[in-house]
This record gives sequence, structure tokens and C-alpha cells, in this order.
Amino acid sequence: FPFRQPGAPNFANPPTVIVMVGLPARGKTYMSKKLTRYLNWIGMPTKVFNVGEYRREAVKNYSSYDFFKPDNEYAVKIRQQCALAALRDVKSYLKDEGGQVAVFDATNTTRERRDMILKFGSENSFKVFFIESVCDDPNVIASNIMEVKVSCPDYRDCNKTEAMLDFHRRIECYKTSYQPLDPDQHDRDLSFIKVIDVGRRFLVNRIQDHIQSKIVYYLMNIHVQPRTIYLCRHGESTDNLEGRLGGDSGLSPRGKQFSAALARFVEEQQLKNLKVWTSQLCRSIQTAEHLGVPYEQWKALNEIDAGLCEEMTYDEVKEKFPEEFALRDEDKYYYRYPAGESYQDLVQRVEPVIMELERQENVLVICHQAVMRCLLAYFLDKSADEMPYLKCPLHTVLKLTPVAYGCKVESISLNVEAVNTHRDRPEEVKRGPGTLIRRNSVTPLTSPESNIKKPRIDDLDEAPIQELPPSVASLALFCL
Repeated sequence: FPFRQPGAPNFANPPTVIVMVGLPARGKTYMSKKLTRYLNWIGMPTKVFNVGEYRREAVKNYSSYDFFKPDNEYAVKIRQQCALAALRDVKSYLKDEGGQVAVFDATNTTRERRDMILKFGSENSFKVFFIESVCDDPNVIASNIMEVKVSCPDYRDCNKTEAMLDFHRRIECYKTSYQPLDPDQHDRDLSFIKVIDVGRRFLVNRIQDHIQSKIVYYLMNIHVQPRTIYLCRHGESTDNLEGRLGGDSGLSPRGKQFSAALARFVEEQQLKNLKVWTSQLCRSIQTAEHLGVPYEQWKALNEIDAGLCEEMTYDEVKEKFPEEFALRDEDKYYYRYPAGESYQDLVQRVEPVIMELERQENVLVICHQAVMRCLLAYFLDKSADEMPYLKCPLHTVLKLTPVAYGCKVESISLNVEAVNTHRDRPEEVKRGPGTLIRRNSVTPLTSPESNIKKPRIDDLDEAPIQELPPSVASLALFCL
């Protein structure tokens, strides 16, 4: 997501600088990377600027914690120059490269440093939002150091014991000058959130806009407890056998075999308190029925709505709507089916699922190809351009295990044959410039041709779709 597509919605106006605050080994970089992944996924171009990386570039050979002593004037100047270099890059990213949010990842433990950043934001018309991580739990701190810090480039030539000792001394250097955010006096007018003891408590101060509220909501939903997320598609359906889009058909004989195989697989995993989520479509529910455990049905997990193209094959779409077929190939993420959805719409629809997944422990999600691509793109930090072409084969379980700064993925085939529903990115297709975002925002809710299926919303216990007068329907069709 490095550049915003022309015409894409600008959620951050003016741009926002997120400033991390806190002692080392408090999870600041973990939160920075995770938050950046989330904001990019919802379409808000975001980038992390880690001052530690600038420092390692400036000082190739790290010697010891002495570099971080507050009375080491030479080192203080270097660290200040590194911070200024990072801020210059922040300015370039937000002003010249289409960025909307920049995450300034450093300790920023003194008011002097934070005042400098506030001045920088004011001079460039950037909003500034602080995230302070406060943690005094020695077990959490030791875990952070062992999992991340001892393997960082600073300790390439040290054993773990030496690295642990040096890093603890580095923390002590920062403690001597640490000035926490003060909501009662000095910092009462700043916008910030304090994350206390890895999310056990939160203190939120002066939230000013939509982005800040989304950041707070996200941070209040994530946790660091070990867990596993399993993603799979429903078993092969009868519509899959015919190559049809969408629909609500049941499982094929091989799909039923997969359902039984999935039940055996889940039993073998011996997962504690496993939750199972399905969509509200028949093939997803049937896949869960053999599991022998309760399952929740999520409307948000329903397959992408193909609108007027529902239950057609790709060949039929190409024959009946050749222009639509070509436009979707140009920009599959932003393209919206007539009277249906785009991948961009789907991301907005499944965002509550992501939030709830972040709150949970072990979960199995039985969904659909496009929905699984959206979920997978979030966990694996894939771009909007990559998302619609991620491979999510039938009868395969993806096991996702969150790790320090990302997610480990394992692909597990349950050895039940199925059709291949994946369609590769077409070659030599002119890419669209992002102008398709709202192309099908206004579409007819019915068609003069009675043989074209209405959007699936009729089948979801909602109010029936009202037909437009013929003159309005014709005008809307002309606009397509």
C-alpha cells in the first residue's frame, strides 16, 4: 500500500503522525507494525519510521549500553540527528508520496523530544497522536527482550545472557530521564492513549477525529496471548463444480468428504476452547455440521456479492457483460460488480470480523474465497493489489500463528480432491488508474431482463428490494 490510488478516499485530512512513547521492551514496535498493517488494510496508506534503524545505519558497530547514557554528549547528538532524519522522511512521505499516516517509532521519553515533534507537526500542518506503552511486569519485559531484542542487529555477536544484561542496563539509562505523559497537568491538551500492562488498562485523552478513534478502538481489541487462527473455505459446492459465481448451493459429495475430514483434523488438534465461525450460506454451514461443536453464523463472512453476475460462470459474464468483465481485470480490488460489491467493500464488511478475531484465542473460520483473501491479506500484510489474487484452494486449511512482528502461516491439505476455482491475474491487461472506486455506486436494483438474478440480499432476511420505475432503471443502466 505505499501509494494511494488516484481518487481513493482520503481518511486523513490533514495527515496524522502517530508518536510512540515508552521505555525499551514495552511493545512499541510490535504495536507500530500491527497498527500499520491494520491501517494499510483498511485503505489508509501508513508507514513506520523506526528511529532505531536510522541509528544502526549511522553507527554501524554498537558497543554497549554506554551509547544510551544521558550524559554521553556525542551519542546524544547522534540520536538527535537520527530522529531529525526520520522526521524529514516522515514529512516527505506525508507531503510527497501519498501517505496519510506516519508512525514515528522511538522511545520519545522526554518532554523536550515530544515538544520538538509537536512543533514539527504544527509547522507542517500534521495532526499528532501519541501512543504510550507503560509496563512494569518483569515477566512481560523479559519475554519481550528474549523474543525480539536479543536477536536484533545490536547483539549479533553476543550470547543471549550478555545481550539480556546489556539491554536491561540500556533500559536503566532511559529511566533516568523518562517523563511519562501527564494527563492532569503538562499534557492535558494532547491527544493520546496510554496502553497499560499490555492492554489490561487504558487511559484515553482528547480524541479529536475519526482516525484517532479507530486507532484507539483497534488498540483496545488486540492482545499478545498465544493463539492459533485457522482459515478454510467451505467444502466444494455444486456451484463450484459448474464454475458459477456466488449462489447458495449445498455441498458436492467431495465437499461432504471434506466436512468429515475437517472434523477429524480439528479433533486431532486438541484445541482448548476452540470457537468456530461460519457464514450464513448453506455450503459454509454444512461444512461445520460434522464438527460436533457449536458454531456462530456471521453474515459478514458471506461471499462477495456478484450482483447481476450472481450464479453466472465467467464465460457467461464475459459473453453477457464484456465491458464489465474487462474492467474487473483492469483493477480487481476497486471494481464493483453492478448491484454488487468490490473487494474494497468487502474489506469494510469484514472489518468487525478482524476486530473480533483480534480479541479471541483459538478460532476456526469457515468462509469463502474472496472473504478468505481479505482476512489473509490482513494477517500477512498483503497489498490491495495482491489481495484479489491470493491463492485459497478448496479443502485446504491455513494455520495462522501470530509471532513477534508478523504471522506464521502453514498450509495443510486434507487430501480431498476439489475443483480449482482460482483465476490468475490476466497478463498484458491495462491496469486501471483507480477510477473504478465508485463506478458502480449507483446501480439499478432490478433489471429489465427477468433472467438476471437480483442481488443475494433478498435471501438474507432483510427487507425485499424495491424495483425502480422503468425510466429510472433505464437511466441507471445507461450510467453503467
